[in-house]
This record gives sequence, structure tokens and C-alpha cells, in this order.
Amino acid sequence: MPGRYGQNRPEYDTIHTRGHASISYIVLTAPRFVNLTEKIFCLSIKKFPRKEEKSMDVQKAAVIGHPIGHTMSPFIHKRLFALSGIPLEYQVLDVPDLAEALPRLRGLHCFNITIPHKSAILPFLDEVDPAAKAFGSVNTVQVRDGKLIGYTTDGAGCRKALENHGLSFSGSLLLLGNGGAARAIAFEAAQSVQDFAITIAHRPAAREKADALARELAAFARRRGDKGFLVRTETYEELRLDASQSFDLLINCTSVGMVPRAGESPVPEGVAARCRAVFDAVYNPGRTQLLRFAEKAGAKAVGGMEMLVYQAVQAHEIWYGTRFCPEDIEALCRDAAAEMEKTFGRNEA
Repeated sequence: MPGRYGQNRPEYDTIHTRGHASISYIVLTAPRFVNLTEKIFCLSIKKFPRKEEKSMDVQKAAVIGHPIGHTMSPFIHKRLFALSGIPLEYQVLDVPDLAEALPRLRGLHCFNITIPHKSAILPFLDEVDPAAKAFGSVNTVQVRDGKLIGYTTDGAGCRKALENHGLSFSGSLLLLGNGGAARAIAFEAAQSVQDFAITIAHRPAAREKADALARELAAFARRRGDKGFLVRTETYEELRLDASQSFDLLINCTSVGMVPRAGESPVPEGVAARCRAVFDAVYNPGRTQLLRFAEKAGAKAVGGMEMLVYQAVQAHEIWYGTRFCPEDIEALCRDAAAEMEKTFGRNEA
């Protein structure tokens, strides 16, 4: 049966819980963001993999990027594989050159992609999910019979993280960056909201890429029949100088503020102060300089750890058809944040 992203799921579509529970227990204790049907389905049913699947050889997965020392993906994915009972070795691969790494990547079972390869990977893939192709970004790859098949889960992960904090893509959105994650989130916003309003901020050298993304978003809106959409581009300097602009939500999709550049912000304090809410896709450190600016201005400030966890959960659904209980996901979000602080320190300015 085709899954959310159009892939053919494996035979073992496994539901994992932390124990059996009665219906009354489920209704009272399941998190509010899951509807009743999902509560009952997730917590009352547990179908184990077949015996031969339990004894399968250890497979190999990885996260690739450059630089990659900041990543928390191994901690998150190892927890998810442990919850699902799938034996798998998860590696961290620093990959400066994708072409040189291809033979090694084809030997994996699956892998995740982070900065700066989310768009650059596309020409090397044998197949690309329609959504990932339209968004121009891939962060999740399944290797099937030596073929690389690409998907994107960044946009859905961001949307879920926003929803957990009472936020959405509706209203005016200021998007910082135009790389792979920015593209995925921009299109997720465009398809989630009728008559969207998106401003894409960029460096002067990236004007062509930002303008291209704006044109693609506009074309998407026209195909859908939207008439009241707004999409525009501005340099960071133009954004700083125009103090008349305010936004409902700012989303940072750049790496500015990430370890080892903790203490930096992609925009000055004055820009952050003109936003009602700020979401920083950077998760290391958990409280970036941009989020500190937002908090100082009284805006809602949300870090990127939940997005990282939710996009990883979506990746496991693609790879194995596995679904996880909301309480396990919430626990993983907390534990990943604690593990990051333990491993890297607070790294705050």
C-alpha cells in the first residue's frame, strides 16, 4: 500500500508501544495533538515483525554532511531503531564530495542528508519521490537493490514542530535562506496555506537562487488556483533597513548560529523583534542567539530539535513503514535535548 510519500511500504508495517493498555487509559493519557483514532490505533495494537525479520543481519545506515561534527542524528535514529527492534549500525560520514562517496553510499541500507547536500544530492539519485522533486530537496534516502531513492521529510517535520507549539504557516512568513531545508519548508508552507505570504531573505550573492525559489512558489500557487498569494525576495540588508515590515513567523533555515558559530545570528535583534514568533531550524545549540533575541522581544521562540526528531520519525516510516507512539516521540525530544547539552555543553552566547 503506498505510504504518505508514495513509496511502496515493506510487508512488515510495525506498530510499537511500551505495553498494552485499556481503551480508557489510552483516552486519558495520550497527548492532545493525536486524535482519538490514532490514540487507540497506536497504543492498543502491537504487531511484531516476523521471526525471520528479528534474526536479520545488522544493516548499515548513516547521516552524511560537511561539516558533520554537530549532528544529533545518531542518537535519535539509534533510539528509533531500538524502539522498532531493527538491528542497524548508524554511522556519521563527513562527505565533502558526493561523487566520491557514491560507491560507499550504495552499500548502505538507508541514509540521511544534512548541510550542504540536500539539493546537491539530486543528480546522483536513481529515483526521487514526486514531493522531493517538486521541492528540490532530499534529506532521506532509501537504498533498494543498489539504487538510491530520495525523499524529503524536512517540511513535514517543521510543520509538526510548529503545531506542537500552537504555531502554523498561516499569516506572513519570513524565511531565512534558500537551500535544501528552506525549499522543503517553503513548499510545505505553500501547500498547507491558501493564499500564502512568504518573504525569502538572502545574501546578495544568492539573489538568483532566491528569485528562482520565489518563481517556483508562485507557479505552484497559480497551478492550485490561488489568487491572493504573495511571495517576494529581499536581501538581509533590505530587510534590516525597512523597519515598517513585521511578520507573524520567522523561520531560520540557514546554519548561522549553529555550532561552531554559536553566538551569531542570521539577522540583527531589530528584525527578530518585528516577528510574533521565531522558529530556528538550528538545534545545536538548543537556545540560539536568534531565539534569545526573540525571547527578549516577547515573541514565542522555538528551537529545531523537535523538527529533527519528527523528520527522523517520518524517515523511519519511509524506510520500514514503522510508526511510533506519541509518548515515545515526546520522550525522545526531551532526551535528545539533554544528550546534546551533555555532549556539546550549552554553547550559548
